[in-house]
Amino acid sequence: MLRRATMLIGLMLAPLPPATAQEAWPSRPITLLGGFPNGAGTDIYARKLAEPLGRALGQPVVVDNRSGAGGNIASEAVAKARPDGYLFLIGTAGTHAINATLYKALPFDPLRDVTHVTLLGDVPNVLLVNPEKRPQYRTCADLVAAAKARPGALNYASTGNGASTHLAAAQFAAAAGIDLVHVPYRGQPGAIQALLGGDVDLFFNQVGLSIGPVTQGQALALGVTVPRPVAALPGVPTVAEACALPGFESSTWYGLFGPPHLPQAIQQRMQAEVARILATPDFRAWLVQSQGITPPADASPEAFRRVHEADIARWAAIVRRSGASLD
Repeated sequence: MLRRATMLIGLMLAPLPPATAQEAWPSRPITLLGGFPNGAGTDIYARKLAEPLGRALGQPVVVDNRSGAGGNIASEAVAKARPDGYLFLIGTAGTHAINATLYKALPFDPLRDVTHVTLLGDVPNVLLVNPEKRPQYRTCADLVAAAKARPGALNYASTGNGASTHLAAAQFAAAAGIDLVHVPYRGQPGAIQALLGGDVDLFFNQVGLSIGPVTQGQALALGVTVPRPVAALPGVPTVAEACALPGFESSTWYGLFGPPHLPQAIQQRMQAEVARILATPDFRAWLVQSQGITPPADASPEAFRRVHEADIARWAAIVRRSGASLD
């Protein structure tokens, strides 16, 4: 009995493994979650980022898309995930700023139920028409003049009610003083097909997803929705210039979020690795030349949070003016 008691006391007094002997992060694959279908802008970005990020972190980075409800399904999954550094979200101004007002109720708080890691870039739209089906619209001035001559006769596609493609067109109509009819589709494929098939008159689409149809002559780009022309669409003016709408701008962003309460060490490591990748000449050229995305001037989590907070208020006013609302 005495010997057993002595052994028990010895085990109790033996030094415990240090608290820091937890597994080093990352020790297994990391998932980048997206809220939109394969082939969407967020999916394309995530897949381009995943390979170099995996090399930098020493673990595979897997892209998983859980589309639906305007990106809310994926956003909720990350908002309620364990903050262990193995699940991140490629979020957008749509999922975390526009949806804050667009949806009457959300199962998560778009600002508080995240950890801001880094902005991934500003994403412009471009005003498209079909040159074969609508040859009379060679310039934005032609389009505006036609809309003013026949109020309510022209229509436009969007990727869904309250999507940035919808709100860009609503902003455009308000700024130009014209009446356009909204025709929402369920995502990018249906909207672009509606334009190419002649079912709609115009479509404000993301630049990166428009380059193919424009270079192939299937779509004509009349203007980009940012203050300066973009290298991905050389020769295309801004909407502000082409449509005589000084100050017009309608762009969104992509950003990397973690679950709330993500450990600061993981947040900082992930931010640093992503920022290094975005700063490499090859990745930067891909963003600017083939996607029309402007890399962030300040990639810090604090800058991301400031942009996010400001955009919730900015898009709230636009959403209310558009009348868009979803349950």
